Amino acid sequence: MAEPLLTVRHVMQPEPEVVPPGLPIGAAIGLMNDRRIGALIVSADGAGLDGIFTERDLLRRIVAAPADWRDLPVSAWMSVNPHTIGPDADWAAAVEMMDRFRVRHLPVIERGRVIGILSTRLLMRTRADHLNQQVAERTRELRHANDELLARDYEQTFNLRAAGRYQTRLLLPNKPPAWPELQWGLHYAPLDHLGGDYYDIAHPDPDLLGFLIADASGHSIAAAMVAIMSRTAFSDVAHKYASPGQVLTEMNARLQGLMDERFVTAFYAVFDRRTRVLTYANAGHPYPLLWSAATGGVRPLGAQGFMLGIMPEEQYREKSVQLAPGDRLCFYTDGLIETRNEIGETFGTDRLRDCLVTHGAEPAESLTRRIVNWQETFRGTQALTDDVTLVVAELCG
Repeated sequence: MAEPLLTVRHVMQPEPEVVPPGLPIGAAIGLMNDRRIGALIVSADGAGLDGIFTERDLLRRIVAAPADWRDLPVSAWMSVNPHTIGPDADWAAAVEMMDRFRVRHLPVIERGRVIGILSTRLLMRTRADHLNQQVAERTRELRHANDELLARDYEQTFNLRAAGRYQTRLLLPNKPPAWPELQWGLHYAPLDHLGGDYYDIAHPDPDLLGFLIADASGHSIAAAMVAIMSRTAFSDVAHKYASPGQVLTEMNARLQGLMDERFVTAFYAVFDRRTRVLTYANAGHPYPLLWSAATGGVRPLGAQGFMLGIMPEEQYREKSVQLAPGDRLCFYTDGLIETRNEIGETFGTDRLRDCLVTHGAEPAESLTRRIVNWQETFRGTQALTDDVTLVVAELCG
């Protein structure tokens, strides 16, 4: 039986968000964040097409934008005369067109009016849903092959488990460095057999220790492949540069064009054992927390920077902090703080901070277990939805 034709009309988002050309860019960004969309149709009359404003337009111009860029009209940054598509074009034609013109959004035009918008994310998701429905319908015809499918499933699970073991050996250090001034606590829990989280160690100098924690978007096989590419980029540069900002800049350059719409967040710090100074840079990763042995207080190690693989010319700025004996550093991925409980609350950085305030004086391994126990108690019976990595470093006397 021939597969039913899947057209743009089935896939598009009808009634897209339409804004006037004079809307301030700041308001346009707020609307995109509220609606969780990546593009706005710009139209003076609410029906025609004057242009399209996308996340890519924002990222392409914001680096060199004036200080008052949020007040500029959206028409100043929109893409004029964007490529469009008709509602009766089929799925394959839309995919080919997006690939040929290297665009992520296509306004859908019928009789001179904008009736919808098509995005790569929506295109792939709807296509996947369509295929899943077909699979579900055909399952009835394939029941006689159940034994074979079960055997294949067992083989796939076996292979994924083996791949997960190989990935762990490839991505994670066998053990932290045996420096007497540092003690470590580690917790690594990928959601699937293959995960997108990883951490790594580098020695750009005998007295310098570099520590990277990173998170590839998503999880399972695709995230694992992105993590491996990111780890390879880190291995290429981490031993050449003592500057955390330079390492992230070089990694970012190597990852351009390799990850489709995926990205990597990363935090990289270099510890100088002679001065106890920690220098660090951030590529969109959750801020690590520093527990002070002197005060018992907790503060974030905040630094700004775009995620890796997005902005080709991004330069990552560095910050430094003086550490003292007894201080604890808590590095983690967003899977730790974005865990939800049974009523939908997230664990969040506030609870993580409270745990550090309460138990910060404990040794690194014990403190790591405390944090994991707090998170597990908080989420109760709710399953994890993302990979979780937690690393605690204790500066000894």
